[in-house]
Amino acid sequence: MSESYIVPEGIRRSRADKALAAAFPEHSRVAWQRAIDAGLVKRGDTPLVRRDEVFAGDVLTYEAPEIILTDLTPADIPLDVLLEDEHLLVINKPSGMVVHPGAGTRGDTLVHALLHHCAGSLSGIGGVERPGIVHRLDRETSGLIVVAKSDAAHRGLAEQFAERELDKQYLALVSGVPRLLSGVIEQPIARDQRHRHRMTVTEDGRHAKTDWVLEEKFEKLNVCLFRCGIHTGRTHQIRVHMKFIRHPLLGDRTYGWRPDDRLPIAPERVMLHAERLNFTHPITEEELSMQAPVPPDFKAVLDSLREH
Repeated sequence: MSESYIVPEGIRRSRADKALAAAFPEHSRVAWQRAIDAGLVKRGDTPLVRRDEVFAGDVLTYEAPEIILTDLTPADIPLDVLLEDEHLLVINKPSGMVVHPGAGTRGDTLVHALLHHCAGSLSGIGGVERPGIVHRLDRETSGLIVVAKSDAAHRGLAEQFAERELDKQYLALVSGVPRLLSGVIEQPIARDQRHRHRMTVTEDGRHAKTDWVLEEKFEKLNVCLFRCGIHTGRTHQIRVHMKFIRHPLLGDRTYGWRPDDRLPIAPERVMLHAERLNFTHPITEEELSMQAPVPPDFKAVLDSLREH
């Protein structure tokens, strides 16, 4: 059933999703974005889009985003929990673990493990397939992921992601040695129309920005270690941007890496690790700085490079 909301005085201009999230804090801004994308928010007879601004006195009709309880079966899968309280937890995800269920996945995703670990205390805002999940990592990417246990934490974390207030840093082993010590890649990303499982840099894609800094170089082996920071959260963002600057990630055959006999150890997965995550606790407002140790497989490849 549709309901009405009059944008109050004092708001000169605001994005629709932001105004609705402020007015109805029981639903996150991300949830309102999904409602807008589904055509559930209108001004008059016209459905709004995310970039539309609203003004004081506007009458909006909306259907609130639905929160659906999951019927997934919890799985007793060990988790490397680095931080946990009643509102959230930070996990060091191993390479090979899928974050949430999807086509072709089984009952061994991070969500299945969280349902067992948290015993029902996960935020429902993420919907039926991804309770508690605020952001994600690729299956082969290891490292830090933060999970919301309460709806209030979910809303606060989602807002930080939407406003790009978190600091996310990754370690990446890449092919080639750059001439510069650092750089910024600001290229839009969209799904590849010919290969739907890939993303690509394209003019009509969504804005994406990645910083990189040269941490260590192994010139004889034509490899180096980057520290990458992302300002946006596009699918495969670092992998796509590294391919764009002709430094594909070791092990990433999807985005241009090819085996090299000079490597002392052949990587068995994409060499990308989410090492650091700095954010504000959405409830206590404490500044948190988390770090995940380099996993054994990544460390083995890195050590072998250093020995040569």
